[in-house]
Amino acid sequence: MQESKQFLPVLLRVQEKGDSSVPLTRNHIKGLIMDLVMAGMDTTAVTLEWVMAELIKHPETMVKIQEELDQVVGANNVVEEKHLSSLRYLSAVVKEAMRLHPASPLMLPRTPSQTTTLGGYSVPKGTRVLVNTWATVRDPDIWEKPNEFIPERFTTSDRKWDFSGNDFDFFPFGSGRRICPGISMADRMIMYGLATLLHSFDWRLPDDTELDLSERFGIVLKKAEPLVLIPKPRLSEMTFSSFLS
Repeated sequence: MQESKQFLPVLLRVQEKGDSSVPLTRNHIKGLIMDLVMAGMDTTAVTLEWVMAELIKHPETMVKIQEELDQVVGANNVVEEKHLSSLRYLSAVVKEAMRLHPASPLMLPRTPSQTTTLGGYSVPKGTRVLVNTWATVRDPDIWEKPNEFIPERFTTSDRKWDFSGNDFDFFPFGSGRRICPGISMADRMIMYGLATLLHSFDWRLPDDTELDLSERFGIVLKKAEPLVLIPKPRLSEMTFSSFLS
């Protein structure tokens, strides 16, 4: 019988074998799993908030997304995972929000295994290296109108614009061996969450409230002020009841 190569079973096998070079306890495994889950939840929630904030600022973009949802999902249906691959404009909006507001603006620290030369500078072995993705995605030499929210840039270009980390102009999940292991989960969670919210509701700011897009810089790039919105159902009563159930 072939052994599972999934992350948790591998950790449990290492623990059972008692390899002294990699000491693992149940608490170590719990900590690793908790770090993975919390990291995925936090960055996903932050990205959802930034997308919704940009859509409030650009209501014409929200209308375009809802038109796509009505065409792909239907006005008398609810969003399902099978619809996500057909929501191309929503995907472009998500990518543009990730570009303007990268959840991890400096990625995670990296350490070169050997001394190397990068851009004419010697980087000694063991140096802690941070990659400033926030600056990369706002570089005017790379991006046209880099500080503007323009989702169409991801629909009109011939470039692939995926999350594989092979394009160093756009790599929100990192690159190489240390690329984020939760790309598929994050992509589906963000797309499904946004599609459901935008298909089921219209959104607006509370009265006498102004939109604030200020950033609070940290390991995760959050809004300085949490986003508060008021929903209004846009589905039929029967469909909305099905959605709630």
